[in-house]
Amino acid sequence: MEIESQFEILNDPHRNHGTAFTEQQRASLGLEGLLPWGIDTLERQIERVLGHLASKPSDIERYVYLQELVERNETLFYATLMSDPARFVPIVYDPTIADACLSYGHIYRRPQGMYLNKTMKDRFAKVLANWPNKNVRFICVTSGGRILGLGDIGLNGAPIPIGKLQLYTACAGVPPEVLLPIHLDIGTTNAALRADPLYLGLRETTPSDDEVDVIVDAFMEAANEVFPGVCVHFEDWKGTDAIRLLKRYQDKYLVYNDDIQGTASVTLAGLITALQIKREKLTDQRILFAGAGSAGIGIANMIVEAMKMEGLSESDARAKIAMFDVDGLLTKKRENLSPSQQVYAHELEETTDLEDAIKQVRPTILIGVSTIGGLFTEGVIKTLFAQCERPVIFPLSNPTDHAEATAEQIYTWTEGQALVAAGVQFPDVTIGGQTFHPGQANNFYIFPAVGLAVYATQPKRINDAMFIAAAHGSADQVGQFEREHGMLFPRQDSILETEITTATRVAEFIFDQGEATVERPKNIRAWIEGMVYHPKY
Repeated sequence: MEIESQFEILNDPHRNHGTAFTEQQRASLGLEGLLPWGIDTLERQIERVLGHLASKPSDIERYVYLQELVERNETLFYATLMSDPARFVPIVYDPTIADACLSYGHIYRRPQGMYLNKTMKDRFAKVLANWPNKNVRFICVTSGGRILGLGDIGLNGAPIPIGKLQLYTACAGVPPEVLLPIHLDIGTTNAALRADPLYLGLRETTPSDDEVDVIVDAFMEAANEVFPGVCVHFEDWKGTDAIRLLKRYQDKYLVYNDDIQGTASVTLAGLITALQIKREKLTDQRILFAGAGSAGIGIANMIVEAMKMEGLSESDARAKIAMFDVDGLLTKKRENLSPSQQVYAHELEETTDLEDAIKQVRPTILIGVSTIGGLFTEGVIKTLFAQCERPVIFPLSNPTDHAEATAEQIYTWTEGQALVAAGVQFPDVTIGGQTFHPGQANNFYIFPAVGLAVYATQPKRINDAMFIAAAHGSADQVGQFEREHGMLFPRQDSILETEITTATRVAEFIFDQGEATVERPKNIRAWIEGMVYHPKY
């Protein structure tokens, strides 16, 4: 074997064991003298990684280190993440990934995944064929049009699909070799980025909706040509693009949008748990959304579907949901509402005051998807609390400075009576001698499990009902201790077990609905467990 080939092994993250190559492997592969004498176990390598991480002064530097690690040794990267997911998920994804996105052009080291742009529209298939692994089962694609609460950041959103797919593996054990993150660059409205000399994307503004549709049509056709049967996960597209593209493709391709369906599913999971604690039915609730964009509409639509499953008509279910946005309460008198917003506009008095909206709607559940930090003021929360003795309050916007309120504020203003889940992980709160552990309504409870179920069952299509099944699967795993301490989601320290259980629930539903394209096994859980990736040499 030539020296070049020997170094190729050490530089191939899929084959490299680093210092864990055994004496026999070093001899047979021609690696003697190319590595230090000592031979490590995978566990010892993890110990060394933890030491490196501990020496870093910030999470963004830990993020950079881990992304460099995955490009050197994929097995070690996932072994580290899966050794303590509660610790590492916030580093490789939210909230740290927000900083990684903002500074992407400045911290860029080497390519990860693929980078397509609108100038390649007529040759997407040829470009996608450059990806070395042809067994791609999942593509996560973003335009960077609406990253977290950061707005349109164009190519700086590239870390998002990378991080999302890393959670498929770290949380649910979907094999990493079947995952492909893609940034589809259609330009950006962010003039400051376009003027940044270190920005790596197209220095053009975004095209019209019709032009976007043409570009994405070409991408979807090419992706399914090069990777037949691939599941395309849309992530962090501009709100109007997100809704439109999901409707455009969901009956034609295997596709879903995590911002719409994943966010809705994890929110529904939290609501199911909260209402189980309150011993109340979803169909008996009144819900007010602060924010009427794609996330809010997606959550509302899934709640409507869940209410329909519990016996309500669609019109009766929609009547229980009201929305409030930057222009105030959605009413029948409001103009310029999108079709998806109009169905949640009711015969109410127009108001731009959230407290007044609460007095009119009298909600039992308040959900924040506004990205307006501090929107849920003391007056807002106390107005709600005066009308509902145990309100369910979900400030879902992220990152932290975009959250509508902190968990501590909500618990304080409701005397510890509220049931709380947030879009970020807030610290524990002690009120009146009782300690609460506010839950994080993080999509990683849902999309990796759905991904694992899709990987196993190879369904013809993905629909909202599958995400409702995932919500129930997640909610059913919240134990009594967790419920007594205000936790509405499963513990993160056993996330792989949790995701497998949820994936099993979703897979059972897919088989029951006749959507699977593979034969139903006798033991679905054991069958899925046999597909799960475990990092080892």
